[in-house]
Amino acid sequence: MTHTASLDDAMEQKNLLEQYKRIIEINQELGTTYDHVSLLRKIVFAAKELLDTEVASILLLDNATGKLHFAMSTNIKPHEMEEITIPLEGSIAGWIFTHGEPRVIANAANDPNWNKGVDKEIDFVTRNILGVPMRTHKDVIGVVQAINKKHNRDFTDNDIVTLRTLASQAAMAIENARLFQQSDFIAELVHELRTPLAALKTSTTLLKRSDLPETKRGDIVETMRGETERLINLTNEFLDVARHESGRISLNAQSFAIKKLLTEAVDIVAQQAADKGVIINIAEEDYTVIVDRDKIKQVLLNLLTNAIKYNRENGTINLLLEVIEGEEQTMLQITVQDSGFGIAREHQKNMFQKFYRVPTLENVARGTGLGLVLCKNIIEAHGGRIWLESEVNVGSKFFITVPLAD
Repeated sequence: MTHTASLDDAMEQKNLLEQYKRIIEINQELGTTYDHVSLLRKIVFAAKELLDTEVASILLLDNATGKLHFAMSTNIKPHEMEEITIPLEGSIAGWIFTHGEPRVIANAANDPNWNKGVDKEIDFVTRNILGVPMRTHKDVIGVVQAINKKHNRDFTDNDIVTLRTLASQAAMAIENARLFQQSDFIAELVHELRTPLAALKTSTTLLKRSDLPETKRGDIVETMRGETERLINLTNEFLDVARHESGRISLNAQSFAIKKLLTEAVDIVAQQAADKGVIINIAEEDYTVIVDRDKIKQVLLNLLTNAIKYNRENGTINLLLEVIEGEEQTMLQITVQDSGFGIAREHQKNMFQKFYRVPTLENVARGTGLGLVLCKNIIEAHGGRIWLESEVNVGSKFFITVPLAD
């Protein structure tokens, strides 16, 4: 063996050790992530990093259609992923899924099972592919693909071992996240249901009393109406959040002018704002976005309703728009700014947690504690972000970003 070959072998061993060390670190990160979208994002970027490829993606089985769909990709926008499905028969990813074995495609253009339509749809050129199944203890749940090894290199046996290791860890992390969310979420929901149910039980007991004054009877009926409405809202939002967190969200993205949607949302809450003397101002600018119209409308209504509920009498709300240039995509930032009571810094970090309510605002208005969680899930499904800035006795600003149309 030559001295040069020895050096090459030593370098390869060193790189392999560094790679295994990074896999352990990634495994620890995956094991502590229970948010579905964040978890998928970490997996694809880990695959891209470890295998030094241009692109990585995850395809999961849609039980309703029997096809694979892109759950996350480093180069496909969320609204584009929703429109692409891959059949199990006659596709590379489908073969990997059904056979439960890895597969290397050295030249995608020459493979009869390569779906050229995907490349055309997202304006991309696939050269080579390494795909491995994502397997839990029981089933294959999806496929991880690493695409286009950088510097025109070929995939190696070490690459297969690395991606199989990551895919195995990822499958277990996804399964654990689903189980954690289901059990944790249901436990929280049961706890939240106790209060309105207890109020309804007490109210029905009081209504049976023959000595109950008629004036009190009307108050109790009103309490029952309010608690019933609260139960309906709670269960509806619970179901929405559960769908999103299980990965069953479906985006119907379309291109449209955002100002018309802002106006529609403001019109819906206009009476609620008028009852409190709150004035809502809409930005003069207009931009074209590409999002699921109904879901973004749901987000805007939630943020506007909160901005009214936690505002002062005769307060103001401003809807502001700003273009944010990103490395991969240009986004539109929408700000909902109110002149309300504000949120103390120690409570701000909990605002997007399930069933969290700011203790100092409990007497101002009551909510389900799920609205902002749902907003976060919808915005992140679009590839955007949601966050807030707030100052006590000054007001709050809630920011969301959504994709601008090209």
